Amino acid sequence: MLIQASACFGMLYRLDLTKAAMELLSALIERQEPGGEVNALRPKDRKYRTYYLHPYVASYASQEDLEEAIEDAAERIEAGELPDITAPVYETAPPKRQSQPLRAVRAAG
Repeated sequence: MLIQASACFGMLYRLDLTKAAMELLSALIERQEPGGEVNALRPKDRKYRTYYLHPYVASYASQEDLEEAIEDAAERIEAGELPDITAPVYETAPPKRQSQPLRAVRAAG
C-alpha cells in the first residue's frame, strides 16, 4: 500500500482544473510508482516516457520515505530548484461549476 501526502489533495478544488485535466491527474496518480514516477507507453516507438509527480502529490512506500521526500522538496522549493504548488486562497470555496442542460434556441433571421 502506498502512502500519500494528502494536504495537496485538499487544495485541488482551488485550482479550477477542467474535467479533462482532473482526469489526467487522477490517471497519473493512479499509475505512479513509489516516489511519483509514472511511465506512460508511447505507441510510435513502444518506449516509455517517464513523468514525475510533484513530491507533494506523489505516493511513497513508507512513512519515512514520505517525510524524507517532503523535507527534501521543501529545501528544493526554497532553493528555487522545484516549483511550489500554489493555489489561490479564498475566504470561501468558489462555487461549483453548474452543468447547464441544452435547450433549443431560435435561429436568427
